[in-house]
Amino acid sequence: MSRCGIAQGWEEEGFIRVSGARRPPRRRRHAGSDRRRRMEESRADGRNPNQLRPFSCTRNPLDRAHGSSRWAQGDTIVLAAVYGPKPGTRKGENPEKASIEVVWKPMTGQIGKQEKEYEMTLKRTLQSICLLTVHPNTTTSVILQVVGNDGSLLPCAINASCAALVFAGIPLKHLAVAIGCGVLEDGEVILDTSKAEEQQLKSFAHLVFPNSRKCASSKEPNQKEEDSERGLITSITHGVMSEEDYFNCIERGLAASSRISDFMRTTLQKQAPGDV
Repeated sequence: MSRCGIAQGWEEEGFIRVSGARRPPRRRRHAGSDRRRRMEESRADGRNPNQLRPFSCTRNPLDRAHGSSRWAQGDTIVLAAVYGPKPGTRKGENPEKASIEVVWKPMTGQIGKQEKEYEMTLKRTLQSICLLTVHPNTTTSVILQVVGNDGSLLPCAINASCAALVFAGIPLKHLAVAIGCGVLEDGEVILDTSKAEEQQLKSFAHLVFPNSRKCASSKEPNQKEEDSERGLITSITHGVMSEEDYFNCIERGLAASSRISDFMRTTLQKQAPGDV
């Protein structure tokens, strides 16, 4: 078990940690200020490379779910509903632990290959942050309904799922915060990409970092828990990405994740002060 509470097998499947990773020497970039100015001008919504879109989170918009949330990042909106824990697990699941089931519902049409990949990524991510031994031989279902998609859809869904789990009272080791990082042709990184920007990227990464434990419980985090915040729960990359580009994404994504953590902490404490 790693310091972040993720089993060794997860690391073998691509769920890795950053602590102790050695970053390659940074190559000197010429005309960096000109490049950054061009990039800032290219963002149609006027944001700078590190700027995130406005966040909003609504508690329990769905009456029949045990817990639900509506998470919005700009015009990307996802509804997450949690049902359970319900007795029993599916065939092939460990009955000595709780099971997480994820169902993805697109805006229109049938679920496809990409949506199935989203379900698997969400399931693995949520399993890594839930205390699965508290309610053994049970299944908790997380249903995601896409309401709007203007880019960074998977990170938005992960953030919505984590908030819904808290509102449903599911025991967690810690929360997770997700961020999308895009790499332009010149190697510059932009955060929280829109759908139009994603069509112009050389590559992009969806990164999930652990939030502070005090979002999921009332106690103050100790040094070991604070150290775990430097880990990386999930890393999904697409496109051609060099090692340096990848570490740039991690560096910028980790800095941005603290802003999402602060928003999530404030929102959960405001809306459910007895549960966080």
